[in-house]
This record gives sequence, C-alpha cells and structure tokens, in this order.
Amino acid sequence: MTRKNRLVVVGNGMAGARFVADLIDRGGADKYDIVMYGDEPYGNYNRILLSNVLAKTQDPKDIFINPLQWYAEQEVTLHAGTRVVAIDRRARRVLADNGSEQRYDTLVLATGSTPFVPPFAGLAGEDGQYKKGLFVFRTLDDCEGITEFAKTSRKAAVIGGGLLGLEAARGIQELGVEEVHVIHLTSHLMEMQLDATGGGLLKDSLEGMGFRIHLEKSTREIMGNGRVTGLRFSDGTMLDSDLVVIAVGIRPNIDLAQRAGLSTVRGILVGDDLQTVDDPRIYALGECVEHRGNTYGLVAPLWDQARVLAERLTGLRPDAVYTGSRVATKLKVMGVDLSVMGNPVKQEGDEEISYVEQSRGVYKKVLIRDGRVAGAILLGETSRSAHLLQLFDRGQDAPESRSDLLFPAASDGSQSLESLPDDHQICNCNGVSKGQLVGAVEKGCRSLKSLCDATRAGTGCGSCRSQVEGILELATDGDTEEDPSIHYYVPGVPLSKPDLVAAIRKRGLRSVSAVFAELAGGRDDPKSKMGLASLLKTIWGSEYVDQRDARFINDRVHANVQHDGTYSVVPGISGGVTSPDQLRKIADVADKYAVPMVKITGGQRIDLLGVRREQLPGVWRDLGMRSGHAYAKSVRTVKTCVGSEFCRFGLGYSTQLGVEMEERFKGLESPGKLKMGVAGCPRNCSEALVKDVGVVAVEGGRWEVYVGGAGGSHVRKADLLTVADSHEGVLRLSGRFIQYYRENANYLERTYSFVPRIGIERIRKIVVEDADGIGEELDAALQASVDDYSDPWLEATAPAHPAQFASTFSS
Repeated sequence: MTRKNRLVVVGNGMAGARFVADLIDRGGADKYDIVMYGDEPYGNYNRILLSNVLAKTQDPKDIFINPLQWYAEQEVTLHAGTRVVAIDRRARRVLADNGSEQRYDTLVLATGSTPFVPPFAGLAGEDGQYKKGLFVFRTLDDCEGITEFAKTSRKAAVIGGGLLGLEAARGIQELGVEEVHVIHLTSHLMEMQLDATGGGLLKDSLEGMGFRIHLEKSTREIMGNGRVTGLRFSDGTMLDSDLVVIAVGIRPNIDLAQRAGLSTVRGILVGDDLQTVDDPRIYALGECVEHRGNTYGLVAPLWDQARVLAERLTGLRPDAVYTGSRVATKLKVMGVDLSVMGNPVKQEGDEEISYVEQSRGVYKKVLIRDGRVAGAILLGETSRSAHLLQLFDRGQDAPESRSDLLFPAASDGSQSLESLPDDHQICNCNGVSKGQLVGAVEKGCRSLKSLCDATRAGTGCGSCRSQVEGILELATDGDTEEDPSIHYYVPGVPLSKPDLVAAIRKRGLRSVSAVFAELAGGRDDPKSKMGLASLLKTIWGSEYVDQRDARFINDRVHANVQHDGTYSVVPGISGGVTSPDQLRKIADVADKYAVPMVKITGGQRIDLLGVRREQLPGVWRDLGMRSGHAYAKSVRTVKTCVGSEFCRFGLGYSTQLGVEMEERFKGLESPGKLKMGVAGCPRNCSEALVKDVGVVAVEGGRWEVYVGGAGGSHVRKADLLTVADSHEGVLRLSGRFIQYYRENANYLERTYSFVPRIGIERIRKIVVEDADGIGEELDAALQASVDDYSDPWLEATAPAHPAQFASTFSS
C-alpha cells in the first residue's frame, strides 16, 4: 500500500478548514493523511456570524461550519485547542505548545489574523491581564465574555467605527445595554469601504437607532483601577463606561512564519501558486498571507485561495493559480444594507454616477474607468448589486445609459438573476453560488428558510436574502412553500399574534422574561423584547410587569435621543392648543437650561432640542406639563385646524374635537406610532386624509372618519371608515378601530399597511357594524387602557432606578 503524504495544516479557521474541505471534495483524502491544528478548542465556525451570536439572534452551535464530529467522519486528525509554536523546516516538523511534534511532507499555514490593540494607557491591571470589562471581539470566547459582562453593564463604548466595531456595537445594544457609544478616529465611519457621503449617511442611520457616534476622537487611556470605568481622550474629555470593546482592525498573524525564517512584510509572502517564496514544501493562505502586495480580510478571497490550493495539491489542476481577487462585498451593517465593490475612490479621468436620498439613508455611487465599473457603493438600497457585481467581476462594458447601473429598467427584475451563471457567488459570507442554491432546490428545499438552512446562504449578514428568495422563485417556477415563521409576531417566539395573545392570557404571563421562559424554551431574544413589551402592556395594562431592558432607550428615559446624545423634549399640547402660561413656562425652561433649539414641529407642537440626559427630570418638573409621547410607539398627536371656532369655512369644531381625542387616547401603546388629525372642513388644512386616524367635518354637523393614511416616506390617502353624527360617535368608533389595530396588527406594522392587509370592508364590518359581536369587548379593553394611563414624566420625581438619568460625558 502506497504511503500517503502527510499534510499538516496550521490553523482551523475559515481559510484552513475551507481548504481542507475543498481538498477532500476533490479526492485529497486518497492522497494525503491530513493533520490540523487549531488554537480554539472547537471545530470551525463562521466568524462573520459572531455579531449574531453576540446579539443573541443565533445560537453558537448554529454558526459551526465543521463541528468536531466532521473531522472524525472525514478521517482528519484535529488537535483542537493546541497551538503550533515552532516550525523545524530542516526536519520538516512542527512543534506544539503541549510539547508534541508532528512530521509533515507538505505544510499549509492558515494562521489568520489577530485583533490589533493600540498601546492605550491603562489596558492591563496589576495582574498584567486586561482590566475587567475590557474585551476584543474576535472569537466565541470573546462573545461569551462580553455577553456575561453586559448583564450588569449600563454604558458601553466600542473603540472602532469599522465593520467589526459597528457589529460589536449592534450586538451589545441587543444585549440590553442602555447606552452604546462608538468611538472612531477618522472623520467618517467605515472609511475603508465608504466615502465621506456614505459614511455620513450611515452615521445618521445609526444615530436614529440610538447609538452615540463620536468621530475624530482619539482614545488615550482606559480608565479604572482593575476594572474599566471609562475612557480618556487626547482632547482631555472623558466618557464614563463600564464595558469597553476594542475593535480597531486586524493584523495578519505572521509570528510563527517569522520565527521559521519565512519572508514576511505585512503578511507571509506567497506567489500565484500560494507557495511561500522561501520553501517549496510550505504554502500559506487566508488572512495571514500577502499576495502581490495585497492582504485580504474578506471571505471571498479566502474561498478563492482555498479552491486554488486544493486543486493544485490534489493534482486536479496542478497549474491552477491565484491571481488576486476583485474585492466586492455585501454586508448588513446594523440592519442597513451595504454593497461595496472595488475601490470607490475617484481617480483622475473616472466618470462618477451618484444618487443621494438623505431622508431614507440611501446612497448609490458608481465609478466608471475606461468604460467599465471600477468601484461602487450601494447603501440602504442594494437591488442593483447583482447586476453591478456581474459587470464588475467580468470587466464588462458599462451600459450607455448610466442610470441603469443605479436603477432597474422597466424590463429588468428576475431576469438579472436568471442570466447569472451557476458559479456566480450569491452569498459572500458563506461562499454559496447560484448553482448550489438551485441544486438545493432540486433536492427538495422549497421554502426560503429550508433553502437558507441547507446552504447557509443568507445566514450571515443577511444582505443576500432577497437574491436567495429570487433564485428560489426562479428554480421552483413560483411553486414555493410558505415558511411558518413569517407569521410569528416576534421572531423569538414561534407563535402568531392570536396564538401568542391566547397563550399569554391563559398562562398569565405578565413580563417579557416570563414569555421567554414559558413560550420560547427559556431563550431570550433581544429583537423580540420591545414588541413583547408593547403587547404585554396592551394586554395587561397596570398589571404588566415592567422590565426596563425590554425597552428602547427612548422609552427608558421618555425622550427622543438625538445624534449627539442629547434629547428632544416635546410637552403635551393637546390639539395644538396652548396658552400664554404654557408658552411662558416653555420659554423660561429654554432659558434656564440653555436649550440650543426651540422648534415648532410638523405636528403643531413645541420641541426643545439638545437637552442633556441629566437635565430631563428638571426640565419636566419646571414645565409642569405632561409628556407629548413624541418618542414612543403610541398615540402621538392630533393635528387640528381652527375650524368653526374662528374659520369662516369651518363646518365643525375641529379644535375642540382634536383636544378631546388627544386627551382620551394620549400615550396608548400600539404596534406602531399613531398620528391623527381633525379638519374643520373638506379643505383638509390639518392633513387629516393622510393620518392613521383622520376626521373631517362635513355638512349637517357630521364627521367623516378615515383610517390607514400616511404622509411620510410612504404616502397613502386614508380609507373612509364611517360617518359619525357627533363628537361622541367619533371618539367611540375611532377608539374601537384603534383597539382593533392594537390587538391585531403585527409589531411595527403601521395602519397604512394594516388597513389594506385586513381590508377596509372587513374593518368596517367589525368596527362599525359589529358583525363579529366584539364591539363591546373592544370598547371595554380600550377604556381599561385609558384608565391605566400614567404620565411617564412623573419619573422626574420617582426615577425607575438611580442611574436612569445619569450623565454620559465629563471633562
């Protein structure tokens, strides 16, 4: 029997394990006796998904590509948790940290990269270890440490506003940490992938999610004696923080190669054959290598290198070469879709095509060089990424109509997916091609979930899921199967809303943690917390057991966080009707607290902008007014016109009715925010026809009641629900609709989606005609919620916890 060559692979990360899998797929197990070493005591897992593990949206076991049993099944000897510390090139042996040695015929180095930690003052405690509360973000163990520490953390700081840092920040926020700050050295986020415009729009989007972004901020010291207490910056300012994560980048792990005398610059130097330049028996691939002056930190180049080396070493294609990768990536940064190709920095002679829609956070930019796509950024809307990527990858000529690069033509659509070749990579995170997806469909995967589970496509950043779904539609000729999870009210509890409500009532579940314990197998899901909190408060009213970590930051401090970490304060002014006394109070408060801006809002309210968190209780006390609920998923405002009170065209007392509606419905929790309007005549000066609930006075002292309108980024004229004969009739029927919406809408589903989904005829039968006989139940449930109302600004004198309104910065 011919002796197999001994192949030793140092590194069991994404590059090393992928190479071994590719080698085995090409018959390499018949040629080689494979031995692997990995620093971590696990199989191979997908590092891209660590942010999902941190955010608790994926279980650690679900991100393993090759669990330990896979190595045994493939007859690969894996030394898990064992580090190679030396290479004896003359004797062709590697030495491990446990004292063992292993001979090799061929050696492959896939040592990856390590987190870069700048030499900040105060990194270590007296024991020489990182201070308690200080972490890097690279491994499963890092995730476990951060998760455990976050349970008692109130204020976290992530140093680094690149992709890794932003994903760490997202995970920490999902763990329930009240404040999450991102500290970045340069003038805009993700400067390696985005230009200043894209970085600015990303910053706006993230601040809208409650993150505090600090740009051009240089960290000098990690403060605290043995335990992190904050950061000190080079400009002298400080930030209190009890949890700090350093995520400023990675560096190729070349120490082992250097000790072995192999040539390195930034990485281990390799040729197109991926052989080291010094030793024909030693190869290298992955993040640790430098090829033609380039190092790579993205997945796709690692997959390319693994395939080439597997083909060379198996002899399947002994002349296969790696000539470099055209870098393109699709990501989802904190829920914001992003696709980047090439280097989007404009050079002399380049043609630039760009589009910016700031209100939606959409930015598209394409650079044309010598008639071909040289670079692109698609932020917030990436439907053209497949088309652009095909042009970029193949070096094809750009279309004469440059707008086709940014916007689909009328005839475009699924055709672009249909025309893609089978080897076109759809999922960059897991290296899944169109052909693999089609193959999985042919083997029986006919729902999106089953297809993603079988191929892992769409389970990374998630930005390719629309393309995966499109390929599923194509491959099944539209004959797909529905995945039951699309009907779940929240992702972490496998029940539709009616079933969930029934289970909550039957079991008497009055807290978010109780729902997780009883209905989700005891597993918390951060993405489900806010939806469950809203639902439970709607069901139980004053009996709801409030758990503050289930609330978004705005709902914890009853104010709307702004991009600079300050807050806006909107006092309740029902119907937009105020008084000289209220105006004097507002002016006095603005002077006393040096409020930077006082603004009239689109909803006819007065907004005090730039209030610091620690000032909120004092501002509320001095105003002596109730909350305007401008921050919550609840009834917001009722916009009114003058109506019969003063207007010569008025047909009804719209101002009075608007005040009555706002006083009755103020602060009601709902799946999405509710905006209302009352118009004194069909001229519609208060824009009642584009409100969630709109009321319009008509001849004869009657009122038309409209529902399901929208006048923001989505525009929809509301549907006529009924005509009421009196103010009392308006209050009763609009209230009944609101309660029906509260009980039956999906979380975050606005009325402009809910009404068309249910159908206005069906809603009219239930709310107006009481065809289902539930009218009195709806009325009673609404009245109970109205009776339970308590002004959240009363926490000015009785805060929920001592740190609720604590300051953020000090100097």
